[in-house]
Amino acid sequence: MFKLRDYQNETIDQIYQSMKHGHRRIIVQQPPRTGKTVIMAEIARRTTVKGNRVMFVIHRKEVLAQAKETFKQQGVDMSLTTMGMVQSLNRHTDQLPEPQLIFIDEGHHAISKSYRKIIDAYPNAYVLYFTATPIRTGHNQMDQISDDIVVGKSIKWLTDHHFLAPFRYYGLGDIDRSKLRKANGDYSTASMDEALNHQIYGHIVEQYQRLANGKQAVVYCHSIESAKKVTQQFAKAGISAAEIDGDTDQGVRDRLVQKFRDQQLMILANVNLFTEGVDLPNVDCVIMARPTSSLSLYLQFSMRCLNPREGKTAIIIDHVDNFLNFGLPNEDRNWEAAIVTKDKRKAGSAESGPAIAQCNFCFGTFYRDQIVNGLCPLCGHELKKENKDYKIVNVDLQEIKDNQAVKKRKAMINKILTNQVLANVADKSPSQLHTLKEFQAYAELHDYSAGWAWYQFNNRRKHKW
Repeated sequence: MFKLRDYQNETIDQIYQSMKHGHRRIIVQQPPRTGKTVIMAEIARRTTVKGNRVMFVIHRKEVLAQAKETFKQQGVDMSLTTMGMVQSLNRHTDQLPEPQLIFIDEGHHAISKSYRKIIDAYPNAYVLYFTATPIRTGHNQMDQISDDIVVGKSIKWLTDHHFLAPFRYYGLGDIDRSKLRKANGDYSTASMDEALNHQIYGHIVEQYQRLANGKQAVVYCHSIESAKKVTQQFAKAGISAAEIDGDTDQGVRDRLVQKFRDQQLMILANVNLFTEGVDLPNVDCVIMARPTSSLSLYLQFSMRCLNPREGKTAIIIDHVDNFLNFGLPNEDRNWEAAIVTKDKRKAGSAESGPAIAQCNFCFGTFYRDQIVNGLCPLCGHELKKENKDYKIVNVDLQEIKDNQAVKKRKAMINKILTNQVLANVADKSPSQLHTLKEFQAYAELHDYSAGWAWYQFNNRRKHKW
């Protein structure tokens, strides 16, 4: 049986208090890596001890077996427990025994018809929607299916109390975000192909070696082809790596994951696998090579490496500027406001987070209030006046608004066609530039000031890395 942490017991107490106040459809927000399944298992144990039935609904088969094992270890009476995939359970609601309590894992999905069919089939049951991110990309939010929310401890609190590892966050900007287009709630694969700098695969290895060499890492990619390219680049550098995706044979996938757990494999490049629920305890670095417009995915990506260990500082390397959409993973978020359908929200209910700055020497990304004496809190270098209170601070991370994208792209193409130096730097990042002419050409292409080129060139001469 698992010994629950104090904050987990506190969450359970809050759930029971909500029930006592008459609420029957309750959102339970808990950050990733904080043991949602253990909390559910303990509530299920207390419920089945009293002879009441429970149902557990999940949408990922990779996690179902793991959840069943957790319930068994916690002493849940499995004869009073129905656990299954939403796709299966919603076809058999008339044949299943009626539960008194329903758990919805990753509850932000529960507004969809397949979940609502199950919930509607058992109108007398209490329903607990467990999720790290009770917010959806569409119009309708979770207030449509809930009557209360229990908010867990913040990521900052969990880090301060050593339940999550501290982290360093680096933003590299190997992407033109103006090319991203949404389809089915997130960016389309085609637009991600177009937006990503094709040299990103080499940059991923270079920056891993600079920032996290020797740490086991998970790389999040947007396509099977991109994941395989990442794997090939690591292999060329003599770093053990493997690629797995939804098409990978289950036996092969299990063997590779076990090799990673046994620390016989340094890098796992994946496509949409290591997000919700899968247990990979020894990840010390996350590399995001896939942009997302989903806060849920972003937190699952970025927090994958935050399992704590004595002396550990996790490394998050963001090649696609996801932090521009969402801030850093430990940003405080107003979940009570997030669950309200947009046309019901009060003006100003969605608070903006603290200002983010980025060091143009180490590319470290941090909250502005972490700066002391004008120095980067990650590498100690002096921060120039370019760093100011707004989300996009580094000149390497210029935001291009959609209505500017076409004009800017045409102008850039014309410049490249008529100038060989511009052509040579068109696909490079600032870290790959060496001569003053290259910096000046890069500045011209991206509409940076002439002073930027001089500063970057002189800075590179002083500090070679």
